[in-house]
Amino acid sequence: MTDVKFFFFPGACSLAPHILLHEAGIDFTPLKVERNGTEVVFPQEYRDVNPKMRVPVIVVGDEVITELPAVCAIISQLSKEKKFMGRTPLDTVRVYEWLNYLSGTVHASAFGHLFRPWRWTTSDDLEIHNVIKEKARENITVSFEYIESRLRDGIVYAVGHDLTAVDAFLYAMYRWAKSSGLVLTPYPKYARLVENIEKRETMKVTLEKEGLDNISL
Repeated sequence: MTDVKFFFFPGACSLAPHILLHEAGIDFTPLKVERNGTEVVFPQEYRDVNPKMRVPVIVVGDEVITELPAVCAIISQLSKEKKFMGRTPLDTVRVYEWLNYLSGTVHASAFGHLFRPWRWTTSDDLEIHNVIKEKARENITVSFEYIESRLRDGIVYAVGHDLTAVDAFLYAMYRWAKSSGLVLTPYPKYARLVENIEKRETMKVTLEKEGLDNISL
């Protein structure tokens, strides 16, 4: 069996592939990255593995894989029967469509600005930081409205009829929104997706490993 190591930060976007690893039953070594104040601390050992200094990272044998969509893809390849990247060719296309949108638009251009506004300006002025955060909240609202419109009535998965990487990433983002005090009542289909994921037995293990609580049950 190929040695698998997984670097994560509790509650970050790395929660999504962490969910998939436990769902797949893959034997892996979890390596938690610590926080110092508002920033994640990347020890030299981690910097040597991933100079980008971001999570998630998965190491499979001698291969280092970064970026959430790619990490989810390799997990799917390690557990092909789970079909985390979609059961049909079209489903796979839709999974990548979702992951690109969630990574590039919702994560980077919305939550990234809300959580770390200082990364997007050279100013130390808190008023400017607050303006960035205000715009970020607007962007999150627009994104969540779109997500809600894409989710289907009576189906608790974003793509197809089974758990995919999209559902795991959507779950992580819903947690971010809730912890940020955003109003989530306008998104009932999204809430049902989250509730469905938290009912899975493997979620108990994942949340315990990350030191997180349920948010819907």
